[in-house]
Amino acid sequence: MAISVIVTIFSLVILLFSVIIHELAHGYVAYSLGDPTAKYAGRLTLNPLNHLDAFGSVILPLLLFIMGSPVLFGWAKPVPINPYNFKDQKNGEIKVSAAGPLSNFSLAIFFGIILRFLPQSVVVANPGISIALTYIVSINIWLTLFNLIPIPPLDGSWILFHFLPQRFENIKMFLRRYGMMILVFLILFGGYYWYYLTNLIFHIITGKILT
Repeated sequence: MAISVIVTIFSLVILLFSVIIHELAHGYVAYSLGDPTAKYAGRLTLNPLNHLDAFGSVILPLLLFIMGSPVLFGWAKPVPINPYNFKDQKNGEIKVSAAGPLSNFSLAIFFGIILRFLPQSVVVANPGISIALTYIVSINIWLTLFNLIPIPPLDGSWILFHFLPQRFENIKMFLRRYGMMILVFLILFGGYYWYYLTNLIFHIITGKILT
């Protein structure tokens, strides 16, 4: 039981800092494009207290754990941005939107490569290292996939809307109106499918399989 509690707490800590890095990426890219809104709001920091969202950072992950969900995920408070400050008015928003998922995927790649080439002698002597790396990689893969779903308010919707021709405005309106309902459905009933996709990408990166 004690080990299970420790693993859960560790997973939640990884999730928390992964979503914080996700939001930091948004903020720093926006800042690099000329928008200081996140900086003035005190959001360009790793301090968790500046980023915590009561539901997305605490309640939802705990509920998913209690429900026995195969994956844990959540979010931090969105970093405030003002796209009118962007030097690149044409592509600024999509750059900022893509920065979050790319930051999580970069973390998955970096720690996944370490896990892939970790000497077996180290794994045997220190199994906790392999477990920790596995959680870091898998959680960040899941965050990447989840945030790329093209449904508001996720980053994928901004990327979709950027490329969607004007004549499909009705699709945008539909997704904005019913996006949260669709997301709740995916969260409640799509967890195992996302787990298998996460496992596939995890295997490609690390050469291993999630258990």
